[in-house]
Amino acid sequence: MKNLLTLLFTASIGHIAIGQGAKIDSSKYPPLVTFTAQEDHANMMQQLGIQQLRPGPSGNESAPNHANYDESIANPCAQLPELLVTNSGKKVTSADMWWKQRRPEIVEDIETEMYGRLPKNIPTVTWEVKITDREFVGRIPVIAKQLVGHVDNSAYPLINVDINMMLVVPTNVKGPVPVLMMFGRPSFPSPAQPSNPDMETLNEAFKEMMIRSNPEVKEIFDRYPAYTPLTKLPGPNFFAPPPTGDSPPTEQLLAAGWGYATIEPASIQADNGAGLTRGIIGLVNKGQPRKPEDWGSLRAWAWGAARGLDYLETDTLVDAKKVGIEGVSRYGKAALVTLALEQRFAVGLIGSSGKGGAVLHRRVFGEAVENLTGSGEYHWMAGNYLKYGASKATFSSKTGCDLPVDSHQLIALCAPRLTFISYGIPEKGDAKWLDQHGSYMATVAAGPAFKLLGVKDIGVSNNYQTEQMPPVLTGLLHGELAWRQHDGGHTDAPNFQYFIPWASSFLKYEKAQ
Repeated sequence: MKNLLTLLFTASIGHIAIGQGAKIDSSKYPPLVTFTAQEDHANMMQQLGIQQLRPGPSGNESAPNHANYDESIANPCAQLPELLVTNSGKKVTSADMWWKQRRPEIVEDIETEMYGRLPKNIPTVTWEVKITDREFVGRIPVIAKQLVGHVDNSAYPLINVDINMMLVVPTNVKGPVPVLMMFGRPSFPSPAQPSNPDMETLNEAFKEMMIRSNPEVKEIFDRYPAYTPLTKLPGPNFFAPPPTGDSPPTEQLLAAGWGYATIEPASIQADNGAGLTRGIIGLVNKGQPRKPEDWGSLRAWAWGAARGLDYLETDTLVDAKKVGIEGVSRYGKAALVTLALEQRFAVGLIGSSGKGGAVLHRRVFGEAVENLTGSGEYHWMAGNYLKYGASKATFSSKTGCDLPVDSHQLIALCAPRLTFISYGIPEKGDAKWLDQHGSYMATVAAGPAFKLLGVKDIGVSNNYQTEQMPPVLTGLLHGELAWRQHDGGHTDAPNFQYFIPWASSFLKYEKAQ
């Protein structure tokens, strides 16, 4: 907050300091617009001619406006948009028709009406390896690299965007390895610690520095001559048991010969409406508000993941043809958008993604379209998406039933690549709000695109109106499209022990030592 206030103040007097001593004449650039989320939301409503939006339901089942959980009224428009019929009414009968005609039509509608378009003038990203550390995770030796992707802001120096990513790769494996990129907070898994002699040197220097700063400290050190103010973390436990299905997902990946990368969404684009004139969206728009077809945070995070893949393609430790994307909740939404629209990713693990992810938008069960069009979550989507929550507008009103596309088509865009849809159970915290059944319906309905492209779907009929979800802990894992509902909460961790061998098998990857 302090940096932002400083930035705004210096902009108001005509110059902004950048780096060490450099100054930018801010009068040469459009001034940064600073909106609250409510102000930005109102601005988009005005652009779209919306006077009133329907309020989203509450997740509190005791509230007067609680969400619907009655399946008998959950499908007000049960017929989904056609997956394998072109906009001109032609049936899609070949992979060639899919790639050249139908898929581009679906992408056009999904970008225009749901997640937003990538602008044509996105600046380039230059990656820097800030730190390389040799570590042990349990008893697995790894190389950990702290990476920063510097986005070129020469066209608008008032906004800086630096993408944070951490790459961790096992070194007890021959050849380049598959990598699962995960949306989250990057950190070194187990930073290497100084040797005992180095610790003695550091402690002596630290004591001398403390005494120079405050001579009274010497009396304390004299009273406790064996005390060492600096200590180090425990070293690796080479006798630790090997990772199991209950171990952290990152340890399971490393044990299977996979690497992982953690990329920070907030370093790409803020997770709030007030940030839409900052981050990569704000940088491209030169600090101005979005237009209705501009990208939202989910699409921006997907773009950032693709830039992370740009780096991974240059790293000889990584098999760039076997890179996956993973996320849970809002990051599950982002992971699905990434896999669908960034075709270089080979596999996706989509965890508890809810509305805006794998759940059908037409469904009225739990989280609703109106929740995503309200001022708390609208920034995930393109501005145009607000139209489908409008009750009063120049175009009358619209609902989710008016969307020209739905999430079964988003999942279909992932075909023929590996797509694993994961959920937990409400009893453990993966709330009914997420509408597990609505995601299952979309997964079933996406199947024909996978089969058209010569791979397997989840292995049931594609009648999304009659197919019932399989029992919890029943994995449908025999095809490139997969489904499994574990018995845990709002996480995909319990499914990693199934995801890793499933993905390794289809990717034809065997750990070589």
